[in-house]
Amino acid sequence: MKREVIERVIERLRTGAAPTLSVEEVPCFSPAALAGKEHASPDQLAAIAATLTEADIPTFERALRAIDEEEQAWLGFKLVYDGAEAVRNTDNEVTKKYGDVGSADGEPLVFFCNDAKEVVASRPYSPRDLFQMKDVTRGPSMHNDQFEGLTWVSEPLFGKVRVWLLGASDAAAEVATLAHHVGFHVIVVDYDPAYLNEERFPCAERIMLHGGDFDELASMPGRSEDYVCVLTRGHMFDPQGCLWALQSDAHYIGMMGCAGKNDTVHDLVVAGGATEEEWARIKRPIGLKFGAKTPAELAIAIVGELVDVRYRQRYSEQAREKHEQSLGR
Repeated sequence: MKREVIERVIERLRTGAAPTLSVEEVPCFSPAALAGKEHASPDQLAAIAATLTEADIPTFERALRAIDEEEQAWLGFKLVYDGAEAVRNTDNEVTKKYGDVGSADGEPLVFFCNDAKEVVASRPYSPRDLFQMKDVTRGPSMHNDQFEGLTWVSEPLFGKVRVWLLGASDAAAEVATLAHHVGFHVIVVDYDPAYLNEERFPCAERIMLHGGDFDELASMPGRSEDYVCVLTRGHMFDPQGCLWALQSDAHYIGMMGCAGKNDTVHDLVVAGGATEEEWARIKRPIGLKFGAKTPAELAIAIVGELVDVRYRQRYSEQAREKHEQSLGR
């Protein structure tokens, strides 16, 4: 969610006017995001915006500070479709007991929550509300439809990690779909429109090179926070991909291939100016180790590794340890 959208909301609330919000500005309300969710619809965004008052300004001001300080934080939305049921306690023998009421009230709410579980909201909330509000830090929440009468959605206040797929191979096509699904911004690079096209990569940003090779890759604007997966078709342009990723100082670099091919790429990468220390930064073969062979299986291995890298990058060792303990691992 962009800073200027939140600033506009605050300005409107200070004048006593109801803000307007579009699903383009709050994508968690888009038809694609809510597909198949019976109790949530894009129309609810306008309905929630109409309920906002000056009392909600601190929630949005806290969201602005989170953006400025680059926190892992979210704006969350409580969506109510049956107010009486939302308040009624429906805990069973499996779920933790949250008191004698469910939600504090049967009204919609906008709230702020970060990964430190700090919550800001304009009205009092119940223990069960708090449980579900904190759950948005799983983004999107795991328990948003656990209780009857209400559901929850959330919009991150931080950007997606960019994943570059160098090469429009079959494995890359599978990786693109799965990586997009788990919240990465996917960029695919190739020179052949027969492989790099909307049909194969409908959810990815596509960059078409010219000249029948990867020479133009050198002019692409890589960032140090990017992840790079070197997946060129037939491995023909893996050396160029590795060199570009190293020169971009990408946070993560992975390359597919067997030991013999990787030895050849090593020699070409070093000849291209990389050091042995830089070569050692490249994860090879890319992906988690569990016997993946087909493109679809390899995509699971690769995206699983990307998720793990992102998790370790975003959360401290102490936070990860606490999470593992809570799961009994």
